[in-house]
Parts: sequence; structure tokens; C-alpha cells
Amino acid sequence: MTGRPRGPDRKLHGRRKGHRLSARRQALVENLLPRLRVAVGADGSVDLGGPVPGRDRLWLEIGFGAGEHLAWQARARPEVAMIGAEPFLNGVAGLLARIDEDGLANVRILDGDVRPLLDALPEASLERIAVLFPDPWPKARHRKRRLVNRETARGFARLLADGGELRLATDAMDHVRWMMAAVWPLADFAWTARRPADWRERPADWPETRYEAKARRQGRTPVFLAFRRVPRGAPPSGAPGGSPE
Repeated sequence: MTGRPRGPDRKLHGRRKGHRLSARRQALVENLLPRLRVAVGADGSVDLGGPVPGRDRLWLEIGFGAGEHLAWQARARPEVAMIGAEPFLNGVAGLLARIDEDGLANVRILDGDVRPLLDALPEASLERIAVLFPDPWPKARHRKRRLVNRETARGFARLLADGGELRLATDAMDHVRWMMAAVWPLADFAWTARRPADWRERPADWPETRYEAKARRQGRTPVFLAFRRVPRGAPPSGAPGGSPE
């Protein structure tokens, strides 16, 4: 699988490792991860680590945390190949444990910066992209670190097949406005919300993550955003009304 050539390396912010892994999870990192690791070559090629069920249907989750959402989707949709990108080793180990316990064959992992993969994947190669509760980087001087911005939104539009879906979630209202400002103005996307419940209530096929549960316990209200990739060459249409306030 080949796409655009890789761009220059860019700094990756955030933690790479937390508490010490258990012996079992360390063994999974050493033995299972190499078999599931996605590799991006210097020539822009993407290696999914051998045959994978659903290879012709790809979903990507960026920053999968402990992996509960990605593993749930993989169990529910064995006909789809799931790529999860997460630089935090403890989160990778958590997903590996779920893969091992459930015998999931349709998951592949990028345990590092997702941006080279976004550069390398071919146009219209993904059915769905999910970015759920990424770091909001609340300080003004750090906002340039936010993953979802106008540049990455354009990249998501390139990668999504016609009719594909971009799912975003956050529990910080400032971050909601930031995400909307990045994605909504692009003619390549149509926001699917038609009523407040569409962004206030999590869809049935979107399981709760531990981060969402923690946010609710602490009194923060999550917002769920879904955008549909407008078919290439389609005339522009009016944006839906409403605002997630």
C-alpha cells in the first residue's frame, strides 16, 4: 500500500510511558506487538504486518487510550480492518491484552506518531476516522499542539472515501469550538447533526470509554461530533443549523 511520500519528522508531545507494565503485558508488547505493528516506509509505503481480515475496508482510530472503543468496534465489525494509533505504551499494552483475550484478528497498531501514516495512506483509503477525547492542550500557548486542526482536517478529507465518517469527541467546550472551526468550514465535510441530541448523546455504536466515564464523574459534559465525507465532485450544499453549545 503506497500513498504520498513522508514529510519531515515533527515533534511528538505527550507521555510515551506510564507505570511499569505487568509481566503479561510486557510479554505482549515484546511478542504480539511486532506481529501487529503498522510500519511506514521511507518511500511512503504502508505495511499492515501481513494479511488482515477486512483489508479492503479500513477504519483508523487516533489516540485509542486503553483500547476499549477500538476493541469493541473490532469485535462488532470483524469484516473491517481496524488501525489504532497510540504513542502511549501503557495504552498499547492495554489494547494488546484485549486483542489477546478476545482473539481479535482484524486489528493493527501504530505505536507512535500517526502523522507519517496520515501522509502515506492513499487517498480515499479509509471508511472511518475516529479521534476520541484527544488532549485538549488547554493553555493558549499549547493549542498549536492540538491534533485536530485545519491542516489535519484537510488530511482527513483526503483519506476518507466518499461517504466516509469522521468522529470526534471532547469534554472541553473550547476544544469543541476549535474542532468545529477546523472541520465545519471545509466543503469536503457535512456535519450530520440535525438536533442537539445528535451531539449531546453518544450513538449506540459508540461505546463509552473510561475517559468519558471519568469526565462525567467529574462533572464535564462530553460532546460527540460526526461529519460525513462529501462525495468528490458533488456541488456544495448548505451546512446544517445548530451549534454544540
